[in-house]
Amino acid sequence: MKKILLSSTLCAALVYGADVLPVEKRTFDQSKFIPDISLVMDASYVDRSVKDAEVGHLEVPGIVHGLLGSHSHGDDNHATYNAENGFNLNYAELVLSSSVDPFFTMDGIFHFSENGVEIEELFFTSNALGYGTKLKGGKFNSNFGYLNEQHHHAWDFADMPLIYESFLGMHGINETGAQIQWTAPTPFYLMAGFEILQGENEQMFGKESVDLTVINAAADPQTVEGNDGASLYVGYIKASHDFGATTLLGGISYAQGESRIDHSEDEEGPHVFSGDAKLYGADFILLHALDSYSSIKWQSEYLERELDGIQYANNDLGNFVSPTILKKQGGLYSQLIYTHDKNWRMGLRYDTILKNDVTVGSTDRPQPDGLDKYTAMVEYHTSEFARFRLQYSQDYAMFNEDGQREKINTIILQANISIGAHAAHSF
Repeated sequence: MKKILLSSTLCAALVYGADVLPVEKRTFDQSKFIPDISLVMDASYVDRSVKDAEVGHLEVPGIVHGLLGSHSHGDDNHATYNAENGFNLNYAELVLSSSVDPFFTMDGIFHFSENGVEIEELFFTSNALGYGTKLKGGKFNSNFGYLNEQHHHAWDFADMPLIYESFLGMHGINETGAQIQWTAPTPFYLMAGFEILQGENEQMFGKESVDLTVINAAADPQTVEGNDGASLYVGYIKASHDFGATTLLGGISYAQGESRIDHSEDEEGPHVFSGDAKLYGADFILLHALDSYSSIKWQSEYLERELDGIQYANNDLGNFVSPTILKKQGGLYSQLIYTHDKNWRMGLRYDTILKNDVTVGSTDRPQPDGLDKYTAMVEYHTSEFARFRLQYSQDYAMFNEDGQREKINTIILQANISIGAHAAHSF
């Protein structure tokens, strides 16, 4: 019912919200609106203290495995950014952006990599609804939290924060659906938004059917039935205010949907989780301008999730089991970025998992603590179109298949270069 009400609201906004001029008074000329086109290249050289053959088997206990390197998942082969020791061509990003007519703009972001081509984002945005209201539809990065909306080339570090990637994968909440936002007529920035999305994030959300006989031929039930239609709902409130040369931005976010985490075809420990997922987020950013080109930016986010459902797997004796499982997990990242001038920037980031409670049936499963990561970077900009970054990190959050902690030292030399007209990124 709520899907029908939302669809009706969005349609009504389009039909009755826009101030439509008579045809004879319109001056719009489509030929004048040639799309802005840009191409972004991202490449890196990686020196990691763990061999490529081993890194894909590492896990954050109780949360996720296969964050680093390339790893197989079903019929697909996933490669994270900076996947291998040595040289990596991470992607080429093609961006097209233009006004469609007086009422809409359209943006398309396409990722080309050695693994294939994908539509990263493709969406329209309204610009004529009035009353501070904006509508977006298509495939896009959700406005959940602060970092989720940003593309990789806009990040301050070469990799995603540990808590984000552990919960949502390297693309975050990137879904097909609809978004409506309202900006309040207040003396400071205040925005509220709501999104209804398909819910296909393979690391936390999902609704596909899964054949359990892949895990065990004697599985009962034999399948986990999937559902049709949108299944992920996201809401958020964000506020910002300027105090002289200092800007404060904060927000709270919430996402809820079905969860289907399918690792039925994993070579080791195949399993499937089916249930419900809730994700909570809070973000805080402080930006202080020292002069026209230098600044200090402090950025922090806390994420907490709850997974409640059934896990299908084989026990130590090889028998198929389906116990209930409840996971309550949370963590944060906090980073400080100093921009010295037009050319030089440097920064530090701290990542940690603060909460990792796992209950299987009625039994609590203790998880290791001290899941921390430390990162430092320095980068040089030859211009606004080219950036070269040197990054070093120590990761204490990864464990091997024997349950032993692996201290991972990583050095990344990253080059990010763009050509063409590219819209400015949001603060």
